[in-house]
Amino acid sequence: MITVYADVLIILNIYVNFLLLKATSAFTHIPLKSSRCILASVYGSLFSLTILLPALNTAVNILIKLLSAVSVVFVAFGFFSLKRFALNSVAFFIINLIAGGFVYTVYVWLEADFIHFNNSFFYIDFSLVILVVTVSVFYLAVCVFRFFSEKADPSTGLFRIIIRYRENIISLDALADTGNSLRDYFSGLPVIVCGQNCFKDITGKEPSADFNALPQGFRLIPCNTVNESCLIPVFRPDEILIVNEKNHFRKRVDALIGFGKEDSVAVFNPAILKM
Repeated sequence: MITVYADVLIILNIYVNFLLLKATSAFTHIPLKSSRCILASVYGSLFSLTILLPALNTAVNILIKLLSAVSVVFVAFGFFSLKRFALNSVAFFIINLIAGGFVYTVYVWLEADFIHFNNSFFYIDFSLVILVVTVSVFYLAVCVFRFFSEKADPSTGLFRIIIRYRENIISLDALADTGNSLRDYFSGLPVIVCGQNCFKDITGKEPSADFNALPQGFRLIPCNTVNESCLIPVFRPDEILIVNEKNHFRKRVDALIGFGKEDSVAVFNPAILKM
């Protein structure tokens, strides 16, 4: 029989919830601030205390699980639209089921006496190092799945992209192009490439290839094209909204903005519009 320590249960669930929320954000391409992710992880960990209650029936367990998933998503991502909220909720719920299923498979396969299940929650009585490695592997698997699934849908079209940076807001024509596979090496985020002609509109400064002359928060990353290789300045704006001008579909995306040569059209990989 496993002794369940409430403090350990809470701490471990905070960690697990944090990685699951990050996996949800990576899967849906919807931005998630670390501060809100931590807050939602702490809040979500409180639901794990139901493992200390007597066994509940299946209907109550499902209701609690749905309530926890929906409310945790609300705390983490907020509510911008019903479609976006539903997408995040479903993705987070499914990822939780996958993670729980993985743990249960290990439990059955190893006949583990260090895992305790009750009321759809589990408690693992082993070191934090093993938990970190296990959940990190799961998160990596989600990222790998997302990487390969992104290549499967080469949708194209003409869009409008709205970029907000501090007090400046600009709106540009945008083209979805699978040829733009540029990603930032440090954050792993996709890069939307805009023309240098809009650099001044959003920063108030003239574009420069000199690293020391770039505004705070900007950096140079290598960019390879068919004709040449070069360095382009990139930064992370406060908000990016992509709007399909035909069906008025809109989506906030988590990406960097890069500035290439003179061009009036921003180019992005359509994969960032997918789940």
